[in-house]
Amino acid sequence: MINKFFMQEFLLYSVYLAPRGNDRLMMLGEQISHRHLSVNDRLIGIVGDAGSGKSSLIKGMFPGLELSNHDHGINPGKIMQIRDPIDSMNDAATFHMDMRFQTAFTQMHEIVTFVRTALVKHRRVIIEHFDLLYPHIDMNAEILVGIGEEIIIARPTVFGPSPKDIYEIVFPSAKYRRMAHTAEDITMLVIMKEYGMPRNWDTNDVRKGFVMTFANPPNVSVSELNTLEARVRQIIADDLPVSYLNEEYIKIGEDHIKCAGPRIHVRSTGEIENFRLMKEIFHDPMRGEYLLVGLVGEQEYEQSLSNLNKLSKF
Repeated sequence: MINKFFMQEFLLYSVYLAPRGNDRLMMLGEQISHRHLSVNDRLIGIVGDAGSGKSSLIKGMFPGLELSNHDHGINPGKIMQIRDPIDSMNDAATFHMDMRFQTAFTQMHEIVTFVRTALVKHRRVIIEHFDLLYPHIDMNAEILVGIGEEIIIARPTVFGPSPKDIYEIVFPSAKYRRMAHTAEDITMLVIMKEYGMPRNWDTNDVRKGFVMTFANPPNVSVSELNTLEARVRQIIADDLPVSYLNEEYIKIGEDHIKCAGPRIHVRSTGEIENFRLMKEIFHDPMRGEYLLVGLVGEQEYEQSLSNLNKLSKF
């Protein structure tokens, strides 16, 4: 007889680049739920730094789920739900909990009791910052989702991985995602203001960088890329404040710019490390697009278009 978990037992982990826009994060969350989530999964652990996009990913994975907290504040009723009898909760099938918020209002033993009771009652519990609960509950999640520069999906067994294993990968990498996003917005700002280009491009992702995709060759020649790079580096060196305005705009210095992920940024431009542009406008023959590529952080190997997403050796 074939075990119903036969296929799941072969999954060590899957890795996705973490997109920076909220809509793209939710779309990826939807895909992850279709590919990796089982109807029998009850304990879902989410790990990653604050502001990494966990809430948007959860909204995509579980459409319609009411979160206990979000970017605009907390939901007191959801925060205090753990003190209500679980049978009185209108037969809710799924609960959400953010450990950083939850532990500010309730004791750890209350949280552990609530989660254990919910699982016994065949309810689903989604826990952000699961690494904070794991040492106290003595059980691992059925599916772990870590988000930093990449999104890691794992199905732990008694052999691991632990939430700490995932966290130690995604937490250090999240800073590169914030750097790349801010560098991308600075580059867009310069192109629009100083090159007079309308915003007619799409964005894509690459490790420690960003990709701007154009349907036609952009009005920035290869010979001008050094000048564009120098201008962006000057804004970075000016160490201008970067701040959230609303769900559509951020502020860089005194300039406002439309942004698809306004909360995924560094606090000031000076935090961006080693910004550079690849000195070529690349053509993607499969999609018929033209690519402008910017990178941040240290250079780990000789860079070319074909190895920016190079698989790491074990």
